[in-house]
Amino acid sequence: MPLLSRDQIEERLLRLDGWRFERDAIVKTFTFAGFPEAVAFVSRLVPGAEAADHHPDVTVNYKRVTLAYSTHSEGGVTDKDFAGATLAEECTRT
Repeated sequence: MPLLSRDQIEERLLRLDGWRFERDAIVKTFTFAGFPEAVAFVSRLVPGAEAADHHPDVTVNYKRVTLAYSTHSEGGVTDKDFAGATLAEECTRT
């Protein structure tokens, strides 16, 4: 899977609300009503991440969940990461 250029990443980020590029990953922090809702969001991510065999780095801080997607085997951001970000956005709506 080829790495995306900085310009390609920035262009695609325009279509994803709240996502940003940091180092070699695309990152977003989601805020929920409380800890149970934050953990439930992470749980909703699991089936899709497992099916894609592509998992974000996840940090849970009380009611905030920060996701960072990077294709570690490629050393940066690929199409897989944007597919993961899209999945994450879908998981906020369920």
